[in-house]
Amino acid sequence: MIRKFFKRMFAKPAGLGKDNAGKPTHLNLGSRNKAAASYTVHKPKVWGVAEHKIDRRLVSHNAIRVCETLQAKGYKAFVVGGAVRDLLLGMRPKDFDVATDASPEQTQRLFRRARIIGRRFQIVHVMFGPETIETSTFRALTTGNSDTDEHGRVLRDNEFGRQDEDASRRDFTVNAMYYDPSTETVWDYHHGMEDLRAKTLRMIGEPAVRYREDPVRMLRVVRFAAKLNFNIEPATYAPIASMSDLLRNVPASRLFDEMLKLLMSGSALACLKGLRQAGLHHGVFPLLDAILEDEAGEAFLTEALARTDRRVHEGKPLSPGFLFACLLWHLVLENWEKRVKAGEVKFPALFAAMDEVLAEQAERTAIPRRLTGDMREIWAFQPRFEKRAGKAPFRMLEQQKFRAALDFFELRALVGNADPELARWWREFSDGESSNRQALLDKLRGSPQGDAGGTSSKKRRRRRKPKAAGAGQPPSGEAQ
Repeated sequence: MIRKFFKRMFAKPAGLGKDNAGKPTHLNLGSRNKAAASYTVHKPKVWGVAEHKIDRRLVSHNAIRVCETLQAKGYKAFVVGGAVRDLLLGMRPKDFDVATDASPEQTQRLFRRARIIGRRFQIVHVMFGPETIETSTFRALTTGNSDTDEHGRVLRDNEFGRQDEDASRRDFTVNAMYYDPSTETVWDYHHGMEDLRAKTLRMIGEPAVRYREDPVRMLRVVRFAAKLNFNIEPATYAPIASMSDLLRNVPASRLFDEMLKLLMSGSALACLKGLRQAGLHHGVFPLLDAILEDEAGEAFLTEALARTDRRVHEGKPLSPGFLFACLLWHLVLENWEKRVKAGEVKFPALFAAMDEVLAEQAERTAIPRRLTGDMREIWAFQPRFEKRAGKAPFRMLEQQKFRAALDFFELRALVGNADPELARWWREFSDGESSNRQALLDKLRGSPQGDAGGTSSKKRRRRRKPKAAGAGQPPSGEAQ
């Protein structure tokens, strides 16, 4: 047992050997890819600092550390994908990905906090406190032996290959550039720099084939175009309308992740309009037509997403639950009003409307339960703002989702969906001191608003029975 343990400890990493010059070799590519025989090797255009002008200070220290650690062991390693695109545009990327020729197992061995995840694409998460650097091995070209479904969507793909093959596997030319932080050079295999400067999104390879491999790419091209204010190359855009039904075969959890990126991109309104224009919302957000075709629904959603975009640009936090509550509110409201007109009781009708709308949307987008819980609380608060009698307002202030619900109510008031005066009262009440709050309630006494839902007068004290004479009664004139 001990001998086996030490053998494993000091064994060479799988696939790592020595060539004739004594240098380490990496992945055994052997006969793993029949398509490679007919594949034309792309040589990269290497851009220096004077040409690409990336500010190294914008690069994550941890991403540099991952690259340098891998390179010190003889592997290739680059920052890759959207992070390089953003750096070239002078933007600070939100997260960083690294690509290497080391296998997932070889990468994992080099870092204390690293784990291999994924079934469809096996990658390594290298963790540094709150930051995670997603590290993947160069992917080979797909072959006829790839695991796909009946529509051509790739289900499992862990065939590793060369860097030029990995570049050809990426979706858009502007996302297929590699940045080496050690030499501060950018490796460009598909004229990505030219497209970046021309503000053009161009698919690598045959667009229809690439969309069939992964239909989510159709959502990504719309999101990137809106976020970066880029044009979509005509050949890249043309197949989308006829292939939108492929999104129905994508797992709901992946669609939710993509929708969340879209809503939190800082260009949410432009993204949704782009989805609708391309005909993609039927496969992702089938309720969007019903929302945008109604004048009131469109006004509310436009204002909600405009506010969301402002918060993103100001660096303020966003609540996914609040975003989805805004997105689906008009449908809930419409359903609720129909039920009340049909004679259903107000609050049970609201909860029934919530259930119906969420069930319909769940068929396409798997909104996590924690978020649907937040959405329900925000919606359930809305009729409660009409009740300002007794202790109800004070009890509402103590609820966890009160602030989010009030923001939502103010948004409704802004577009004429709720009483603006009522929204102002609640804002003043929630931001005021205790004495001011009580004064606001006192002003309501005797008014229809103050009496709604209960009496505004104080409860009459129960009269105590007089105690027997001499049994500690207070002196005459003292307050009882």
